[in-house]
Amino acid sequence: MIEVKVTKFEPGHLGQLGTYVTAVNHLLKTEQDNPTIGLLVCKTKDNVLAQYSLEGYNLPIGISQYQLDKLLPENFKSTLPTIEEIESKLK
Repeated sequence: MIEVKVTKFEPGHLGQLGTYVTAVNHLLKTEQDNPTIGLLVCKTKDNVLAQYSLEGYNLPIGISQYQLDKLLPENFKSTLPTIEEIESKLK
C-alpha cells in the first residue's frame, strides 16, 4: 500500500496509512500472501519525528520523501515552467 502526500510528513498520516494497511490485510490478503507493507511518501520529512512516530507501530510501514526536480528527465525540465513561474501566475 503506497500513499503519496503533497505535504510534509505529519504523524497523523501514519494513522491513515495504518488503517489502509489493516483493511487490505482483512479484505484482500489471502493466506498465501505476506502481510501488507505500507509506504508513506511525503514532500519532506523530519527524520527524528518520523522515527519517533514509527516506533509506536507494529505494522510494516516506512516513510520516504520525494524531490520533484529529480523525478523528471533532463530533456523535460526545459519545457516545463519553474515552480516560481507557476506561483507568480497564481498570485
